[in-house]
Amino acid sequence: MEEEKKSLNFIEQIIEEDLSNGMKREDLRFRFPPEPNGYLHVGHTKAICINFGLGEKYGAPVNLRFDDTNPEKEEQEFVDAIKADIDWLGFKYDKVLYASDYFDQLYDWAVQMIKDGKAYVDEQSSEEITAQRKTPFEDGEESPYRNRPAEESLDLFERMKNGEFDEGSMSLRAKIDMTSPNMNMRDPVMYRILKRPHHRTGDKWKIYPMYDWAHGESDYIEQISHSLCSLEFENHRPLYDWYLDQVYDESKVRNKQREFARMNVSYMITSKRKLQRLVAEGAVTGWDDPRMPTISGMRRLGYTPDAIKNFIERVGVAKRENLIDVQLLEFFVREHLNKIATRVMTVVDPVKLIIENYPEGEEEWLETENNPEDEHAGTRQIPFSRELYIEREDFKEEANNKFFRLKLGGEVRLKSAYIIKAERVEKDENGHITAIYATYDPKSKSGSGTEESLRKVKGTLHWVSAAHALPVEVRIYDRLFTIPQPDAEKETDFMEYINPESLKVVQGFAEPSMKNAEIGQPYQFQRIGYFTKDRDSTDEKLVFNRTVTLKDSYKPE
Repeated sequence: MEEEKKSLNFIEQIIEEDLSNGMKREDLRFRFPPEPNGYLHVGHTKAICINFGLGEKYGAPVNLRFDDTNPEKEEQEFVDAIKADIDWLGFKYDKVLYASDYFDQLYDWAVQMIKDGKAYVDEQSSEEITAQRKTPFEDGEESPYRNRPAEESLDLFERMKNGEFDEGSMSLRAKIDMTSPNMNMRDPVMYRILKRPHHRTGDKWKIYPMYDWAHGESDYIEQISHSLCSLEFENHRPLYDWYLDQVYDESKVRNKQREFARMNVSYMITSKRKLQRLVAEGAVTGWDDPRMPTISGMRRLGYTPDAIKNFIERVGVAKRENLIDVQLLEFFVREHLNKIATRVMTVVDPVKLIIENYPEGEEEWLETENNPEDEHAGTRQIPFSRELYIEREDFKEEANNKFFRLKLGGEVRLKSAYIIKAERVEKDENGHITAIYATYDPKSKSGSGTEESLRKVKGTLHWVSAAHALPVEVRIYDRLFTIPQPDAEKETDFMEYINPESLKVVQGFAEPSMKNAEIGQPYQFQRIGYFTKDRDSTDEKLVFNRTVTLKDSYKPE
């Protein structure tokens, strides 16, 4: 039993202890509470997997709640994108809720706090309030409005709600402790005046609750048993509990906040403000650009939900933050794609190969495996003809013995086809090779069972029949930044570290089966990497994104 307890992460241990101390299993309820002010990114995947994973482990419901308390930055577009991301990851939420659902209840509770002497209206500016809080090493200075009569604050608070005052002219503050070493407890602001339309409530409200006030009370209203958040909210926990004390009914479940380490991944940034800047300044094409660390960007790049979940499971739930190597994420992507991706032949830097002794006008259809890692994946037919395309880098006129691809006078096997021998080349006036001429051994056909077909040659090349080739645009994506922590340098703008080689676009040819490719479907371009069809594809132009290279030397510990 002790060994089993050790295998649990610290959050699971907290839950198990709560259950052993009398909490009912049916009272367990979790939530994922994003603010709809941007797209979810790789850092959010950890919180998603933790909360929904606990829901699956304990058979408990999980709410998706949008903390929509800031109408300046929130949009319906982001709400829709967040839902789509969670659906894509394969998680099921019990209810879709909004902090704005509780605006009336939060207001009523705030009114009661004023009556109880626990809150007051302050007519100072935010700069004055900040200055009076001072530092953790000295006592703060009380507001001159701190002890104003409750009736006065009630009147002003209602008039704030009715829109009678300018933005920034006053706020509602909780009356806690201006000497607390925890700065969050020094009379925090509960409401500010903000005359902006809300994406759900329209123009109804002229005041909006601050995050700390709305967040914990929303958890309480929904009867969330365990409010799980990242470590930057650890010093907010006393305020979370204090606010809860003001409304808590002992007949209800007492929700508790617990914190886990955020997930930082090398070569990525997770600040929504900085991601917004990348979009606004045109460094990327949008929130779902495949170079973005957003879930929608990773989806478009070709990452799979299983790969992301396996990555999060390996990273684990920790109490200390550290930088995760992006190669670990790529390892799990590559590992999963190897199991499920259809193998196809696509040439991304083509040069023509003409087999001079193959009959003109003749073609044959060769059988090849869809995925040797999956015995149920089946086979398909690919066309072979006299004129083919191969990769330009797979041929050299002269090469040493360590070059196992095609060279003049040398032999290679064409994948699933024949052994060929390069005889001569044709060049343009600039010395650029325009065609390679070769001969083939008709008895060397793969799988034919002849002695010649079993003959070993050191190189095997992929190819595409020129007569049947589909023109494709291939987007070769690389990391968006040139250094592992682009936003760690305080003196340097992170935009200076954008990788100018993060996207290369090349024109190639694919085998004809790719005409039926579906957007998001994974493929292994043999000998090149893993790719997926992009949504920019049309009937006239197929576009494929490189998800990850075929191999990497990285091995997780």
